[in-house]
Amino acid sequence: MDAINFEKMTSVENLLLAWKEFLHGKRNKEDVEIFQLHFMDNILSLHKDLRNKAYKHGGYVAFNISDPKPRNIHKANVRDRLLHHAIYRILYPNFDSKFIHDSYSCRINKGTHKAVNRFRDFSLKASKNNTETCFVLKCDIKKFFANIDHEILKEILSKTVFDTDILWLLFQVIDSFSTKPEVEVGLPLGNLTSQLLVNIYMNEFDQYVKRELKVKHYIRYADDFVILSDDKKYLEELLPKISDFLEKELKLQLHPDKVYIKTIASGVDFLGWVNFSKHRVLRTSTKRRMFKRLKENPKEESQQSYLGMLSRGNTYKLKNKLSILP
Repeated sequence: MDAINFEKMTSVENLLLAWKEFLHGKRNKEDVEIFQLHFMDNILSLHKDLRNKAYKHGGYVAFNISDPKPRNIHKANVRDRLLHHAIYRILYPNFDSKFIHDSYSCRINKGTHKAVNRFRDFSLKASKNNTETCFVLKCDIKKFFANIDHEILKEILSKTVFDTDILWLLFQVIDSFSTKPEVEVGLPLGNLTSQLLVNIYMNEFDQYVKRELKVKHYIRYADDFVILSDDKKYLEELLPKISDFLEKELKLQLHPDKVYIKTIASGVDFLGWVNFSKHRVLRTSTKRRMFKRLKENPKEESQQSYLGMLSRGNTYKLKNKLSILP
């Protein structure tokens, strides 16, 4: 991690570059406009507080969204969110290079589209081009963001980040939020830094799966992960090892209702698509949400956005229904 340092992260130049990134899509927000009234004063004040170690992270405003399931979002103030961007733009490149190839959440040139394509590729390999039965172990972590343990996360960071000033700043952000008053756990869904921090946290698990368990066909997207194999017994034997590691090393638990082993032929629900050996179809709940949102916002750009999503699977009838076939 010698490519980064506290001076670079907290420099006025980095704060200004972070502001440009933060501003995207938020220019007309009231809190952003207020911050901009005394823009350079606010930038220089933040810079000074960081350099003098006088910086304290503020509180959060909580609100709920449905995306598609109900989520509790915690939004920091503009000053703190600007800092999250400044931290992220320096830390991300250094950590991203340490992640496994098949971690797909919140990473440049990754995402759900690449993950479901990788799923298709792995299913072909595991089934030897659909000549054998392919089994899929599908797992989901229970209340993922809410149960990230602060002390474990800090320990992981301390093994890789050797600049004590950067650690001080990261710990300020981590300790600014907790889902339980009695213990320090949880990261806020509204923070940009949370996306990177959970990947750093789960990289411990990714490395265990790949290096210790030597799993070939493993894909993770946030708290959702799958392992594909032509051997059902192999997957059954992996499950307790996976569960033990998550509980002992990361204090995370698998969701008891969202762990199963199925065949590809029966259809595996992963990242909004029900995946089969030779095709994939849109999940029913995703379909309903799409029609609802298009009814609320029937603009051309919305239709084009969904058309792009539909092009990733077998959706000819859906395209006809939307009347957006070329």
